[in-house]
Amino acid sequence: MPCPTTHSKSGRTRRFSRLGKDGHAPKRAPGRPPSRLHSKQLSRSLNSSMEWLPRVQSGHGSSLVTFDVHDSEAVELHRRNHRLDPHVIRKFRNSLLRKFEADDSALSHLPETMNVQLHSLSVKHRMDSALDGATRLLLQTSTSHVIECVILRIASGRSTICVSSQVGCAAACDFCATGKLGIAKNLAVREILDQVVLGGQILTNEGRRLDNIVFMGMGEPFHNSRAVTDAIRKLTDRDLFARSPASILVSTVGIPEKMTEFAETLPGVNLALSLHSADSEKRRTLIPLESKHPLKDLHEAIRQVNQLQGRPLMIEYLMLDGVNDSHDAANQLIRWVQGLNIRFNLIPFNAIEDAPHLMCSPREAIDRFAQQLREAGYQTTVRYSLGADIAAACGQLARTLQPVQDQQNSIASAD
Repeated sequence: MPCPTTHSKSGRTRRFSRLGKDGHAPKRAPGRPPSRLHSKQLSRSLNSSMEWLPRVQSGHGSSLVTFDVHDSEAVELHRRNHRLDPHVIRKFRNSLLRKFEADDSALSHLPETMNVQLHSLSVKHRMDSALDGATRLLLQTSTSHVIECVILRIASGRSTICVSSQVGCAAACDFCATGKLGIAKNLAVREILDQVVLGGQILTNEGRRLDNIVFMGMGEPFHNSRAVTDAIRKLTDRDLFARSPASILVSTVGIPEKMTEFAETLPGVNLALSLHSADSEKRRTLIPLESKHPLKDLHEAIRQVNQLQGRPLMIEYLMLDGVNDSHDAANQLIRWVQGLNIRFNLIPFNAIEDAPHLMCSPREAIDRFAQQLREAGYQTTVRYSLGADIAAACGQLARTLQPVQDQQNSIASAD
């Protein structure tokens, strides 16, 4: 009879050539010791990480369990069950999660009887900038939600992947395209990690290396703090992605208790605060969450983060013409950060259709503002945004998508 087959979400067919004529696995050779894993133990360990995965059937109805490649416990249980040398799993993971090699290359390290779920996302659309080294990926989840991931290729040769943490965003910042969409759902750990894998595979295919990962895509990371923290743990796990904590940055609009909790849990990972104004009333018009998490609480949170991390925290400051770019605004900002270990990153505003009242500060105003901060003794850089022509620049994510309420019913923020 022909060998049974199974189809992955990517459409790839895996053939199970080691099944017997009756469609079942051959009996264990005489003298080979039985597996020490109890079936209930295996089922109990896998259930929590496999609820989202399809059940794959062999020719006569016996099920073949599929597992998440990012789940170390599930992978180890399957390794033992298939009596594989640990070196085989290491080669497979190194190929997919560190070198970001193509799927077929990674799968070549495994026996065909292991059915591994490589991706939880599929690439729905890709847009490459004609102006600079930016690529915008529209990715679809298994529940048909659409999220975005951006690859940034810097002129220096370095490459960065900007990942999303939610479908939409509940922060509703006045200047942000994603904030105009509302919130549909939090992304799972595997969906966050798969953005890194898919983006990394594109870079590897180009002969480039992934240098940095930034959580600046769709969503407020600390509204999905558990999944973001778990994803970063896996990204820095030596048995998985083995990324340096210093190569990862998480940007937040400012949730004080989550900032300090994160810095205590992952002190080596960089934090950035989207401040945009040191005036409470003005900041509240830009970032509604200022009403719930005021500047005085953020100041104390930064002080605690400084103690936990021992290095400067990045203050992101959007340059808005006539709103927050004056000489007085710079002085107010300098007074607010006194006593804190910070550095500034000034961001030219990328206009969005839903905020016609906001415009980018002229370059001369940005340069004057930056010089004023430098003269006060603070390290200050001006960000050069990539991907403006494909709506991939900062603040433009999801500009071409339908509101997420149209994708699925909204859920409340996890604040």
